[in-house]
Amino acid sequence: MTTALITEIVGYTAAICMVCGYLPQAIYTIRTRDTDGIALPTFLLLGAGSIFFVIQGLLLSNWPLVITNTITTVSSAIVFGIKVHNDRRKRRKN
Repeated sequence: MTTALITEIVGYTAAICMVCGYLPQAIYTIRTRDTDGIALPTFLLLGAGSIFFVIQGLLLSNWPLVITNTITTVSSAIVFGIKVHNDRRKRRKN
């Protein structure tokens, strides 16, 4: 096996792991609207990191990096939006 092939396999494996890590949380949050257990700073930093990885992937023409982190950025943005909405609603009730 060549180094390039191993690198590509590792990249796609990482992409699958990242998407499988983010999507369940996003799907759960979209379905239940439950964001009580979500730390907003954590999701902001994860989302920012994903954005930077998209940029890096574009600069390197690394499509697994671009695709994976586009999915995780969108997932983070959705969860962030629901979290902010829920937090505002809770503040209004108090």
